[in-house]
Amino acid sequence: MLLSQLFAPTLRETPAEAETISHRLMLRAGMIRKLAAGVYSYLPLGLRVIEKVERIIREELNTAGAQEVLLPIVMPKELWEETGRWGKYGKELLRFKDRHDREFCFGPTHEEAITDLVRSNVKSYRDLPLNLYQIQTKFRDEVRPRFGLMRGREFIMKDCYSFDVSEEASRKIYQKMFETYKKIFARCGLVFKVVEAGTGVIGGSLSHEFQVLAGSGEDAVLSCVSCEWGMNKEMATEKGHKKCPHCGKELKEYRGIEVGQVFYLGTKYSFPMKAFFLDEKGNQKPIVMGCYGIGVGRTAAAAIEQNHDENGIIWPLPIAPFHVELLPLQDDPAVRETAQKLYQGLQKEKIEVLMDDRSESAGVKFKDADLIGIPYRIVVGTKGLKEGKIELKERKGGQVSLIPVDAVIGELKKKLDSLLAG
Repeated sequence: MLLSQLFAPTLRETPAEAETISHRLMLRAGMIRKLAAGVYSYLPLGLRVIEKVERIIREELNTAGAQEVLLPIVMPKELWEETGRWGKYGKELLRFKDRHDREFCFGPTHEEAITDLVRSNVKSYRDLPLNLYQIQTKFRDEVRPRFGLMRGREFIMKDCYSFDVSEEASRKIYQKMFETYKKIFARCGLVFKVVEAGTGVIGGSLSHEFQVLAGSGEDAVLSCVSCEWGMNKEMATEKGHKKCPHCGKELKEYRGIEVGQVFYLGTKYSFPMKAFFLDEKGNQKPIVMGCYGIGVGRTAAAAIEQNHDENGIIWPLPIAPFHVELLPLQDDPAVRETAQKLYQGLQKEKIEVLMDDRSESAGVKFKDADLIGIPYRIVVGTKGLKEGKIELKERKGGQVSLIPVDAVIGELKKKLDSLLAG
């Protein structure tokens, strides 16, 4: 992609509305733009990040045996009344009436809709287990939307729902999804903790949150220094946990950003909605459920909160909008020719490259490159070419290597293959 053709309007000044690091940097880097309070448009750079997070989610969920569906965002009042949540959910549930005066809501979550789908099509134990997911836009009418993609009203979410014949079988799916989530966030290049959490408005009897560690995180979590046990600090205080209840070792406090949560629901939705199945003996039983959510945009924003410096974003390679940015610095025939050959060579090797072909100064190009935060930067300049070399710089850590022109693509491919495979 050529930067001169990319719709990425960068900003030199930070918009007054931006409170968090990720909000400021996504606005300045031309990745998102505000349409209304808590409602954002994704520009090409931001959308590329979102799509990469989604790709990782799909690959891991499909490997775990889940199947993708897509449910309506609009749901009728009657469905939510079956579970009693129409009256309990509060003003965050955006309600409206159609031309026939029938009441509907925009989906903030889809337990009722997915349960309705399954109860209409699953009748026997032979149809189970079932694990269905979607990646879809949600809407929650937050009283105070803020922090950009961290707490918006409209947002992209992956929600997944499992259905099985017994508590024992359902808990096995819960554990499988728990492990799948760990793979997803590790593949996104994030440092995170998994902690026990409350079930909130979703309900159920067991839940874990996946918290990306960042000093700007809203949540306080406690994690054992020895084993993997962790818990939301508020919950741990209520339960009187001063040491790890599993191994007795010290608990360490972290600030975290919740990017995902898993719930064991049991029959909370299936029983009131009469989502039953016939077992081997012909007895009617309620389907046992689990629920698993990931905030897609929130994951991208959390990655920035965890990976940035004073100059801009430092994207983890797996979710970066491009792998490498190519910067030809001078308007010189040799520089232009070399940059063009490298650009074509990188594309041939399937390396995602953004070339800054604008007629801007080196200073402007460097500033924008730091702001956007692409992991690798190739700099082509007159001085280096005289020695037959170009500069390869890593955005994280700033390590610089001078590499022969004909070797740089191979060197970069070796680095990318190693990192992406890991």
